[in-house]
Amino acid sequence: MSKQQFQPSMSEKGKALVAMYEDMALNGYSTRHGEKISDTYNSFEIYKFRNAIKSVFARFQVGSVLDYGSGGSDWDKNNAFEGRSAKSYFGLEKVYRYEPARKIDERRDVDAVVCFDVLEHIFISDLPFIIRDILKRASKLAGVNVACYEANALLPNGENAHVTIREPSWWKGMIDGISVEFPETSIFLICSTSYGEANGFPIFCDLERHEAETFKVDN
Repeated sequence: MSKQQFQPSMSEKGKALVAMYEDMALNGYSTRHGEKISDTYNSFEIYKFRNAIKSVFARFQVGSVLDYGSGGSDWDKNNAFEGRSAKSYFGLEKVYRYEPARKIDERRDVDAVVCFDVLEHIFISDLPFIIRDILKRASKLAGVNVACYEANALLPNGENAHVTIREPSWWKGMIDGISVEFPETSIFLICSTSYGEANGFPIFCDLERHEAETFKVDN
């Protein structure tokens, strides 16, 4: 299957979820503690991992990025990253965004796709489609961060906004299984076990596994 041939689709439940996220982006949301928050998904989630991401971008010579599920992140905003814009901080030439809840769709092939604090918001049956859509657009690298805990935010229907909560090993297995279809794309997976704690897996790609001299591959 080539990158060009695959066309992702989403379930009706997935589309209903996107509609709820659109409502939250426009009208705010309630929390588990009964608070009302008006500023919805505007934090720059990648900021917490800026040092690691900057090092990985340099290693893979990343010049163009697609922020997949970007929320309200502004890569051009001055002083956002240690006195610089995120685009300048990471040394990027081009940055594109995809945020269906805000009707932003700049998806295209890039050096690296970053997807931070997104996959846990996806209905579980839609995850294979979304992960493929991410990997097929990344010519060099996919940087993924997944939250493995309940969100403070609630959906308009009262359910937790993190609709797919699984252990880090589950996410590693899910992405591993799909990565074989995109053997040249390296994956940097970070799983957050709480808002302030995260575990990163070694960067891996399927091509390196095939080129290994042994059958036993640890990553």
